[in-house]
Amino acid sequence: MSPDPTTPPFAVHGGGHTLRYARLCGVSFLALLLVGGGVRLAIEHREAQALEVRTQDSLLRSVATVQAREGDATRNVVLTATLRGSSEAILHARSGGYLAAWHKTIGDKVRKGDLLATIEAPEQEQELAQLRAAREQIQVRLTLARQTLERWEALRLLDSVAQQDLDEKRSAVAQGEADLAAAVANVRRLEQMKAFRRIVAPFDGIITRRNVDVGDLISANGKELFSLVRTDPLQVSLWVPQVYASEIRQGQEVDIRVPERRGERLRAKVAHLAGALDPLTRTRQVDIVLPNPDGALIPGAYAEVALKLASGLPSVLVPNGVLQTGKDGPRVFVVDAENRVSIRAVEIGRDLGREIEVLSGIAAGEVLVSSPSDLLVDGEVVNPRALASAQPAPPAAGRPAVGRAPSPQGAPG
Repeated sequence: MSPDPTTPPFAVHGGGHTLRYARLCGVSFLALLLVGGGVRLAIEHREAQALEVRTQDSLLRSVATVQAREGDATRNVVLTATLRGSSEAILHARSGGYLAAWHKTIGDKVRKGDLLATIEAPEQEQELAQLRAAREQIQVRLTLARQTLERWEALRLLDSVAQQDLDEKRSAVAQGEADLAAAVANVRRLEQMKAFRRIVAPFDGIITRRNVDVGDLISANGKELFSLVRTDPLQVSLWVPQVYASEIRQGQEVDIRVPERRGERLRAKVAHLAGALDPLTRTRQVDIVLPNPDGALIPGAYAEVALKLASGLPSVLVPNGVLQTGKDGPRVFVVDAENRVSIRAVEIGRDLGREIEVLSGIAAGEVLVSSPSDLLVDGEVVNPRALASAQPAPPAAGRPAVGRAPSPQGAPG
């Protein structure tokens, strides 16, 4: 059918263009809706994945971790001690009396055998004179008894006296000899007591105390008169805790520091070691000899002794907070490269204060859970967080690897 000649041409063509335009707009709108829906779905999927990751992360247990480190082959342990004389003696009187004079006082250097004081005992002198006179009387009687025995033995050969009478004379001589021996012993005892009235130095040293003065009444085995100390060499006695006791060797060199001699370290050697531990304090006595030729070091002074110890067993050191003790013994929680926890039994060595020595079960460099929870199980995946101050700094030279070891009760130094 031909178009109406009266209808303008643009009216027919314009309607077709508008229809095509409307279709194009509709298709574009639908495409836009589809694209928007796809983007929306992609965003929601990504958010769902992120939420799932966050949920999984929130379900992981966060644990603080530390790293095991290799144990030191050698370490310095500092223990406190007191300087003492190599010989110390408190002198008492063996004989009673009055102090007649003292010849040495505090600070005086004396030699062995030097006279320190003298004691007067007039009653002992009188008793000694009496015993000597009694000894002479017994000696006279014994001489007469021996002469009588000789005459009676001659008469017995002539059968002029009875055998019983001769035996009595022999008994009288034997009794006289016994009485004379007793008298001689008594005289020697008092003479020895007289020698004890001279107080002499038993060895070379310095007088550190004098507790008597002229005129004091002295009783045998009473109060102390003098205190004598040998200052060269000095002796230092230590009580080493059980954890270090097996690492000390006789002849081992040690460093000794006295506070008033700043910056100076004195060299000494271990002279004697106790063969057993004190069962009350779990310590071992160690005697150290310190030369003191100039006498500059004073007995009784405080000192610090640095022992250089070497352990023969390979070990790993861990903070004491990583151990958990159960019915099967001590154990630790190790975190592997995949953040998975494994529980291991370990063998414990020495307790070093802030750290504990582990002899077996873990290796140096492994990551351990610090203060593990009782809820942790073997194979659990965790979120590890390393502690910034987990590793303690190694001790400086000359300082103790652990805190100061306490002195046992009743032990000097």
